[in-house]
Amino acid sequence: MSDRIIIFDTTLRDGEQSPGASMNLDEKIRVAKQLERLNVDVIEAGFPIASEGDFEAVQAVARVLRKTEVAGLCRASRKDIDRAWEALREAKKPRIHTFIATSDIHVKMKLQKTHDQVREAAIQAVRHAAAYTPNVEFSAEDASRSDISYLCEVIQAAIEAGAGTINIPDTVGYAIPDEFGELIATIRERVPNIDQAVLSVHCHNDLGLGVANSLAAVQAGARQVECTINGIGERAGNASLEEIVMAIRTRHDHLGVQTHIRTEEIARASRLVSNITGILVQPNKAIVGANAFAHEAGIHQDGMLKEKTTYEIMTPESVGIKDSTLVLGKHSGRHAFKKRLEELHLDLDEEQTEKAFSSFKRLADKKKTVFDEDIEALIADEVWSLPDRYKLRSVNFSSGTGVVPSATVEMEIDGKTSTSAAFGDGPVDAVLKAIRKASKRKARLLSFTVSAITGGTDAMGGVTVKIREDGHTIIGQGTSPDIVVASARAFTNALNKLACREQTELGEKPSL
Repeated sequence: MSDRIIIFDTTLRDGEQSPGASMNLDEKIRVAKQLERLNVDVIEAGFPIASEGDFEAVQAVARVLRKTEVAGLCRASRKDIDRAWEALREAKKPRIHTFIATSDIHVKMKLQKTHDQVREAAIQAVRHAAAYTPNVEFSAEDASRSDISYLCEVIQAAIEAGAGTINIPDTVGYAIPDEFGELIATIRERVPNIDQAVLSVHCHNDLGLGVANSLAAVQAGARQVECTINGIGERAGNASLEEIVMAIRTRHDHLGVQTHIRTEEIARASRLVSNITGILVQPNKAIVGANAFAHEAGIHQDGMLKEKTTYEIMTPESVGIKDSTLVLGKHSGRHAFKKRLEELHLDLDEEQTEKAFSSFKRLADKKKTVFDEDIEALIADEVWSLPDRYKLRSVNFSSGTGVVPSATVEMEIDGKTSTSAAFGDGPVDAVLKAIRKASKRKARLLSFTVSAITGGTDAMGGVTVKIREDGHTIIGQGTSPDIVVASARAFTNALNKLACREQTELGEKPSL
């Protein structure tokens, strides 16, 4: 038996059935091209009979892809199959994927047919599809809840009719891994012509077992896995492509199979699908989540700094992520803290480092994550006692209907007074321009956030700004009952942090 696992990606079909995940034509093409870069074997581009938009998307994907097989889904119906072939006919490697349900509940309640009628419909559908292309896949919908003897009869008949791939879906995510693996093994044992087809699985994640069931099927002899990027799909989603592929790669010693996926393209594919569909990837998602290669516990960080394989079973680079992250928080230890000081070029002696670490621990108890800017401010305020280079002495501004907003600021810079005025699109814009002018800085405002610290009309307002200058990105905060004043304080705070970083890079320590 081959050790090659065919990866059949259905992000554009089943994945798009996630509520709110619809993609337009251009977006589908972008995803399809990325999937081809990922080197998936088959892309199910859509359900051509479903709508004119789906037809056009399948047709467009079929036209642009040159290396990857393109599949179109259709029911066991001549009309569906004809429409699918019309969409696929220009594909370099077309595949018609036809299906009909085989479980008792679907046959009787949904299709309202007899078992003989369903088997005959499957045969006729496969034969009709095979007249267009020898690359025909047949799926027995809800196979995991079907009577095994009847399921085997239908599979045998579909292969005799011309199906080269037989797909066994766990359509409602009902199966348990050992049970699903046994189902695959039984099909291989009881269907006499199964060696004439590739055995495939399509597992849903209703019980969170989509990947586990897929891998159990692979161990039992399945050689195609149907999956989606980020595991998106109907209801709780599908088996996740990235989890299946990296499990196969990481545990080759146990599974003994391989894929042709370019794993370094996984993170890019994940981000693209997330951005287009608007479905965010949970931080603790395996392989592609923000925390997948992030470490906060002190013991873990210490191990990572000594040897990465102590806590990472795969490298972030192997899935297209730049590097691991040591997240500084209340669980972090001295080793990770010292390492971050080195990365920030904050050169402290032992006594200063201990003082900084104690202050860091106190801060970490108050907030979940301590950022680089927090550490720099902490060092400046409590270790180096950095005097503010820029001090905001006064702020005056005017704004209103029919008035061009203007502002005047008075600042003390290195002990000298500087006054400046500016016009702006609003009072905040005018004040920040005046500060930039008085300080002779070129800092560019990247983001501006306002929040109420207390309730009521007399609430304290908090402003957070993010600025960038000469490759440095700095965050500043300011508070005041007046949002414009709070903005001025936040911008000045950021300029002082920027000055601190510049001194550090020049090898200068502010005087104690």
